[in-house]
Amino acid sequence: MGILVGYDGSNVSKSAVKLAAEHAKINGTNIDILRIKAQSVTLSFEEIQQAERKFEHEIEDLLQDSDSKYKAQFIVSGQPAGEALIEFAEKHQSLEIVIGVHRRSKVGKLVFGSTAQYVILSATCPVVTIK
Repeated sequence: MGILVGYDGSNVSKSAVKLAAEHAKINGTNIDILRIKAQSVTLSFEEIQQAERKFEHEIEDLLQDSDSKYKAQFIVSGQPAGEALIEFAEKHQSLEIVIGVHRRSKVGKLVFGSTAQYVILSATCPVVTIK
């Protein structure tokens, strides 16, 4: 049981990681940070490894001044990111989910969907959003 963070590399997701570190310190728990990449036939093994290394370095840099215990996981999935986050949260009995939210137009939400909206409406634990 810990705090789950959905990470996509954006500035708001970086803020979500930092907020999760504060919550983890207060609650005396760990952080699970997930970077979910959609499965694509165009992704080579080398590209996946490179993206995973970049992700790990970004998280190390973000949490270098924090004494929070964390586990960063890069996942290539056939599921949409929201579904993968919810599945992870339920499987690991996450205490809360922290995600960044982006402003999108109605058409953008219709075409691309909204990961944050899905997570907020589907989670069985509290969801904290940051923008």
